[in-house]
Order: sequence, then structure tokens, then C-alpha cells
Amino acid sequence: MEFSTKEDIEAPLDRVFAEVTDFEHLERQVMRRGIDVRRVSGDPATPSEGLSWSAGFRFRGKGRKAEIALSEYDAPNTICYHTVSGGIEAMTRIDFVALSRARTRVGMRIELLPKTLSARLAVQSMKLAKGNMEKRFRVKMAEYAKDLEDRLKREG
Repeated sequence: MEFSTKEDIEAPLDRVFAEVTDFEHLERQVMRRGIDVRRVSGDPATPSEGLSWSAGFRFRGKGRKAEIALSEYDAPNTICYHTVSGGIEAMTRIDFVALSRARTRVGMRIELLPKTLSARLAVQSMKLAKGNMEKRFRVKMAEYAKDLEDRLKREG
């Protein structure tokens, strides 16, 4: 199962990429949402493949764990994450394209790969609600892009 979306941000490519790869800032944002996240390996000040995190969160009333690893880091073009949570593996790819000096397109694609029977059932039930889930995914990405654009404008 796959979700994808693209958003245009009114900011230069290098600034957008730098903000999206500010991993310490992202860790703080995630913690504010009630997710317990800790860095397992790597230095976020010098990001590279192999930087990884462990996260704990509640989903549908149950405690869950996820292992997230930065699997590709090609500044300022692409970053990819490989996530394992339960029997589901997720590959997240974020591509950055300069449309002009002051405009950047950010494309995000998430592919869910079930590895167990229960994960297959969960993904199958997601497929039944795919239209609604895609809409929510696009709205969340648009909100993130707008917040990022506003933050970069304030910083000047």
C-alpha cells in the first residue's frame, strides 16, 4: 500500500532541506506529540545513512514500538527512512526539487509492506479506507508545508 503527495514551499531548496533535516528539532516536535523517541545511533549534527531512532507510542489503545533508520541521505535532493513497527515495514522517501530560486517542491511517498499475517490484515483494512486515509495524509503534509514555509519566512 502506498501514499504519496507533493507540496510547493515558497523558500529556497537549501533552506527547506536544512529545516527538514534538522533532526534535533524534529525529535522535539515528536516528543511534544506524546511519542517517546530516543536516538539509537548517529550524530544529528552530521546526518548520514545509519542515523536511527527508537520510538514508543500508543495506537488504538495499545503500546507500540517503532525502529526508524535513515537509509538514504543525498543532500539536498533526497532522504529516505526505513521503519519497522510490529509486522509492518514502511519505506518513506522525501524528494526535494528546486522549482525556482525561491520555490521548492517536496514530494513524499510512503510504502507499507506487511510482513506478518496480522500486519496483512491491518494493511488490508487500511486499503478499505484508503480514500479517507490519503485525504488525511495530504492534509497533514499540506499543514506541515505551510508551517515550514511560515517558519522560514519569520527567520528571514
